[in-house]
Amino acid sequence: MSEVETKAVVRFAQDDFFIGTTPSGNSQLLDVDHDRASAPTPVELLLIALGGCTGVDVVSVLKKKREDVTGYRVEVSGERRDEHPRHFTKMTLHHIIEGRNVNPAAVARAIELSETKYCSVAATFRPTVEIISTFEIIEEENRSA
Repeated sequence: MSEVETKAVVRFAQDDFFIGTTPSGNSQLLDVDHDRASAPTPVELLLIALGGCTGVDVVSVLKKKREDVTGYRVEVSGERRDEHPRHFTKMTLHHIIEGRNVNPAAVARAIELSETKYCSVAATFRPTVEIISTFEIIEEENRSA
């Protein structure tokens, strides 16, 4: 299996700000001044990266299964060590699916496929980070009148 290299660049701007440029050329401001908190920290972006990666997978699988999903969000929280390096030890994802007659087994399978096969971010965190997933389905009423 071959490996693909990607390259991001992070530059110090000033006053605890950094600017990260992704391999695709997009820029993201980073703020490491926790009191100011005017942009995400690198650690906060890890939570978003995991949520985005698994979210793309779950929605894609549910679409392929022809589930009637009208809304989706994933809430990601993490627990970190008190000592340095303060890496994550546990991350919890709570998937919230809105739709009509969405099959819970289909949702569980979509999450499982993301966790075990598709999500590169989750694979990068494992095995040092425990990742726990839960979900709920919110039934949307049919609006036919």
